[in-house]
Amino acid sequence: MRYTKEQIIVALTLYSTTGSANTVIQTLGYPSNPMLYHWIEKYPEYLSKPHVRHYKQATVELKEQAIPRCLIDGEPVRSIAEDIGYTESIVYQWLRSYREKGTCFNMKKAKKTISSDLQAADNIEDLKEKMLDMQMEIDILKETINVLKKDPGVDQTILKNREKAVIIGALKNKYSLPKLCFKLEIPRSSYYYQKAALRADDKYRELRSRIIKVFQDNRCVYGYRKIHQLLRRKGTIVSEKIVRRIMKEESLVVKIRRRRKYNSYQGELSIAPENLVNRNFHADKPNEKWLTDITEFSIPSGKVYLSPVIDCFDGMPVSWRMGVSPNANLVNAMLRDAISTLDPEEKPMIHSDRGCHYRWPEWIKIVNEAGLTRSMSRKGCSPDNAACEGFFGHLKNEMFYNRSWEGCSIAELKYEIDSYIR
Repeated sequence: MRYTKEQIIVALTLYSTTGSANTVIQTLGYPSNPMLYHWIEKYPEYLSKPHVRHYKQATVELKEQAIPRCLIDGEPVRSIAEDIGYTESIVYQWLRSYREKGTCFNMKKAKKTISSDLQAADNIEDLKEKMLDMQMEIDILKETINVLKKDPGVDQTILKNREKAVIIGALKNKYSLPKLCFKLEIPRSSYYYQKAALRADDKYRELRSRIIKVFQDNRCVYGYRKIHQLLRRKGTIVSEKIVRRIMKEESLVVKIRRRRKYNSYQGELSIAPENLVNRNFHADKPNEKWLTDITEFSIPSGKVYLSPVIDCFDGMPVSWRMGVSPNANLVNAMLRDAISTLDPEEKPMIHSDRGCHYRWPEWIKIVNEAGLTRSMSRKGCSPDNAACEGFFGHLKNEMFYNRSWEGCSIAELKYEIDSYIR
C-alpha cells in the first residue's frame, strides 16, 4: 500500500510527541512497525528531536523461533527482521553468535539471583540440544541424497539397515553413535553387523573371476543360463540368481544386433508338398528328419551364404556348404554331401521353407533319386522350421554378432564359420 506525504508527516509528528511506535500504529491504524522506522530514517526533517531507537531485550523464545526459520526453513533475514520488529543486523548478530559459540544469548554478567542463573543455563542447554538435533536431521538428509542417491522427499524410516549404516559411517565423526542410531531407528548391534558386512571380503570373488573368464572366452555371447550350465559341468554348484547378479554387477551384457534376414521366396514355382513335420522336431534316431535353409552373413567385404542340413536327432549339422551367391549349385551340392553320409536303408524326411532353391527341378530330382521325402513350411511361417532357425540364431549370436569384421576377407569369414560349426 502506498502512503501520501501528508500521512507520513502525521505519523512522524505523532511519534515525535509520544515517542512510541505502538501508540502511533494503534492510534492511526498504520503503518507497520518496520515501515514506521523506515520513515524515521528516511525523513528525519519531520521529527522535532533526533531519533534514538531503543530496542527491547529479545526473549529466549523469540530467538529460538527466529534462528531455525533462517537456518532450516531458508527464510530471508530481511523478512524475519520485519516480522519480529528488529533490524537485520541484530538478527545477523544472533546467527553469528550461534555459529561461533553454539549460543545466541548475551552472556554478560548481570545482577541476577542464583536461581535465575540456573534457569538461564537450562534454557541455553535446551536450545543447544534442539539446534544440534535439527542440524543432525539436516546432515542425515544430505547424506541420504548425496551418498545413497535417494530423492529429497524419501522417508528415512524405510531405509534398509545397510543404507543406515552407510549414513552413520559418514556422520559418526560429527555426532555420537547413540544419537545417530536413535535418530535412524537402528539398534547398535545391527549397525556393527552391517559395518562388518560392508568391510568383509567379497565371498564370490573367485566365482566372479571365473564367470568373467567364461564370458570372455566365449566371445561375450553367453547369457547367465548358459554360463550357469558350463559352471555346473565343471563342478561349480551355484544358483542361477547368483550368476545373473554377478553378471549384472560386472556389466556382462550380451549385445545382439538384429539384421534383415535373407529371403529366398520367389513365388509358387511348383506344387509345394505338405508340411509333414508340422513343428514336431523330435527324432528317435539319426537321419530320420532333416531340416535345411539358407542364411546370410554380411560384412564390409561382401556377403556369404550358408546352407546346412540339420539332423533333428541332435540338432547338429550333417553337411553344409558356403558361397557368395545363394544359387542352385550351393544347395544341390550340400544335399549330395548329406546323402553321401546315409546308409542304403536310411531314407530321411527333408524339410525346408518355400524358397525357390527347394522347388527347382534339379533339387526335386536329387531328392527323388535318393528316396527322400519332401516336406515344406507354410508360406511366410518361420516357426514351421524353428529348429533350423534356432541353429542360425545360436551361430550368429555366438560367432558373428558383437564383433567387428572390418578388414576381414570373404575367405577369412568362411574359415571362421567353418571352424565354429566344426
